[in-house]
Amino acid sequence: MASHVLAGKSSAGGSPELSGGMRYVARQPIMDLRSRVHGYELLFRAGPEAVFRGDGDLATRTMLDNTVMFGLECLTGGLPAFLNCTRESLTDDLVNVLPASMTVLEVLESLEPTPELIAACRKQKASGFRIALDDFIWRPELAPLVSLADYIKVDFTQSDGGERKRLMKKLTGHTIAMLAEKIETEEEYQQACKEGFTLFQGYYFCKPVLMTNRKIPSNRMLYIEILQMLRGDAVEMKKLARLVKRDASLTYRLLRLVNSPLCAMRQEISSIQSALLAVGEEAFRRIATLAITTEMSTGQPTELLRMAFLRGRFCEIAAGVCGLDATEQYLMGMLSLLPAMMRVPMAELTPQLPLRQEIRLALEGSANGERVLLDWLEFHERGDWAASDAVVLANKLNREELVNCFAEAMVWAEDALKSIG
Repeated sequence: MASHVLAGKSSAGGSPELSGGMRYVARQPIMDLRSRVHGYELLFRAGPEAVFRGDGDLATRTMLDNTVMFGLECLTGGLPAFLNCTRESLTDDLVNVLPASMTVLEVLESLEPTPELIAACRKQKASGFRIALDDFIWRPELAPLVSLADYIKVDFTQSDGGERKRLMKKLTGHTIAMLAEKIETEEEYQQACKEGFTLFQGYYFCKPVLMTNRKIPSNRMLYIEILQMLRGDAVEMKKLARLVKRDASLTYRLLRLVNSPLCAMRQEISSIQSALLAVGEEAFRRIATLAITTEMSTGQPTELLRMAFLRGRFCEIAAGVCGLDATEQYLMGMLSLLPAMMRVPMAELTPQLPLRQEIRLALEGSANGERVLLDWLEFHERGDWAASDAVVLANKLNREELVNCFAEAMVWAEDALKSIG
């Protein structure tokens, strides 16, 4: 979907021998027809340079080393990991350091289907790996690889409906999962569904068809009122408790979070007021925002909620890197996906959000100082290393600190999802 370098593509990346030990990793979800995450494509980068200068074989070894070091279980939550492979990684058995049952080997479109490559793919498949053909365009000489493939990935931006229809006809009789890449809007997702694709890669769930002039539901207005209270210097505990109690689902989620390992409480909490007293105002602001974000995303893909959690936590812990307010950044990160959750344009939401004008403008897309971390993160999510580096350089940030914050936020987001069940 995005630019992958460490497995042999050339549009973005870093030179392993110049990395100084720094490791970048991003992941992109692959969704099924029910908007559940089927797996993740992992994007690795060994260093901060914007243009890849190392040779492909060394890059492949670095990618595999990164995968082993991070651990696939941590990176994908036990779901399949899709990894780009060079010829060497397949023919020299380098991929055997990975757990076959969790790994899908992507054969790049640039690799010629030589007898050696076909034999290597057949061997890896027999070992338990699954095979995907990346950026696939039909050619007769690819037939032996098609017979081995579990997935075929088609770039929606590089093909038209007629080409895809002909491809589907060619593949009649093959048991292969068809994956549409670079699906960025709901319209593209609907078109891919009509054409017979069953898996989708892209952030289409973040860009649903927005409904202008839609009235925000009353319970959502209640959540905004609670957020306004949480933004104040001092929380009016009794008033806040009354507001939260007006929504049974929110009350349940909030108490569940307070009683979860996320807060590490030793005694069980049974009321909103006792929760406030037990965890303190700052921690309560955080978990209340978490609970509200969960409620607002009801009915949306779980991956959307995971992204909101990750963004909020990243912006919070990285705030110190660039001298920003951690509480505001946490809110901004979490709320950055509100349009996707509520199907209302951000410009219609921000006037009602309990945030300073600078934060509101940042959420609407203005390139101001408050948006620095969110900009970096959005580029990082897509594996756009050149753009993320530009943010770092323009704002004199520390790359390694941001990468570490991202890794910590990713783990925290998974724990938060488990806590809310």
